[in-house]
Amino acid sequence: MNPATLARTSQLFIGGAWVDPATDEAIEVVNATTEEVMGSVPAGTASDVDAAVAAANAAAEPWSELSPNDRAAICTGIGARLQDRAEEIASLISQELGSPLQQSLMIQAGLPAITFMSMEHLVEHLPWEETIGNSLIVREPVGTVGAITPWNYPLHQIAAKVAPAMTAGCTIVVKPSEVAPLSAFILAEIMEEVGVPPGVFNLVTGTGPVVGEAIVTHAGIDAVSFTGSTVAGRRVSELAAASVKPVTLELGGKSANLILDDADLETAVVDGIQKCFINSGQTCSALTRMLVPREALPTVEAIVQAAIDEVKVGDPSDPKTTLGPLVSDIQRERVRGLIKTGIEEGARLVCGGSEAPEGLDTGYFVKPTVFSDVTPGMTIAQEEVFGPVLVIMAYEDEDDAISLANATRYGLAGGVWSADEERAKRVARRMDTGQVEINGGVFNPLAPFGGRKMSGHGRELGPYGIEDYLSLKSMQL
Repeated sequence: MNPATLARTSQLFIGGAWVDPATDEAIEVVNATTEEVMGSVPAGTASDVDAAVAAANAAAEPWSELSPNDRAAICTGIGARLQDRAEEIASLISQELGSPLQQSLMIQAGLPAITFMSMEHLVEHLPWEETIGNSLIVREPVGTVGAITPWNYPLHQIAAKVAPAMTAGCTIVVKPSEVAPLSAFILAEIMEEVGVPPGVFNLVTGTGPVVGEAIVTHAGIDAVSFTGSTVAGRRVSELAAASVKPVTLELGGKSANLILDDADLETAVVDGIQKCFINSGQTCSALTRMLVPREALPTVEAIVQAAIDEVKVGDPSDPKTTLGPLVSDIQRERVRGLIKTGIEEGARLVCGGSEAPEGLDTGYFVKPTVFSDVTPGMTIAQEEVFGPVLVIMAYEDEDDAISLANATRYGLAGGVWSADEERAKRVARRMDTGQVEINGGVFNPLAPFGGRKMSGHGRELGPYGIEDYLSLKSMQL
């Protein structure tokens, strides 16, 4: 982070200006690799939220009166500036979070720019007005949005809310995760640079119980978008219900990667490991349960072991590193605890374990870990680990595989592998989840992203993400 931006992190961005917070209390940000303090941000309060909401409410009407194309054009400018600062953003998030630098450059810095720049294209594909019988149906912005975002993809998750909300004509108050908040300040700087009208975008840092709850319960907030844990999402829903606010929730996952008996095992298994361990497993849609034919289990385990031997755990700034540390000591201890629980409950450890990787006693590192002989009742088959932990589960036939895939409270993502694409699609349709990769299909930032069951409701990204910030009005003519 450049010195000018670092100086900004003692303030909040409200009403188009950098302002001092209500108190001097601060939250330290720790480098995940060195365990050293790398910065701090204000511990915002309810009064800071009051100021941000007032600014957003004042800006709402004039912003909504701009055309969708004009609003989207501003988003394009924001995306271009994010591209200009991509290396700085990637380096910063690698330090905060532990993502290997090349992954950070492509995902952590690349996706936010793509999201903002896609708005100009997406507005052309939305029916802002349509006629049904004698009714004119218009789509209008919901108003002022409260956005609460997580630490695992810190800037991407902010962009996935801010860009569509702004394009829809909404103003927004953002609370980034206090664990990895620094890239949000770069976005605020860019908002100022490109001339986003004061009050359209507001940034208030702080904790969930203080700033997050103040946003959700605020009378001036018209809708809430939350990404995080299922426990926290339930709390958001409870608080928002008092004022009947619409809420979009993108929560946890325990996604199944179903490898059918006619699939190319080596290709499917190696890809599956990568999809599980990306971002050190700190991905809500990670394919953390690998379902394989029982007769193929020994072969799958051999492929897994060979693939794990190629994983390079280490400093995310090293180009050779493919697996960095977890985000914090709290997260590391939680993951280690779940690994120990897996062993205690009878799962067979194929590789890894709860000990620190050799030579990496500093930093929040966890060994890449794989369990086999995992049954549906085990904790590691049901709980979101959010670390580099893969569980392998054997099935008897296709129906058994689908039953296992759906046997969790989550329904965010999934994968299917088969030599017959039509068979794979047929199986994918039976999976109770929001999105499914067919034969390793790549992530599409324009496709709807979201889940079912305890993984939440509503969708982000593409035109579907914009629709969540629009309200329908019927005019009978």
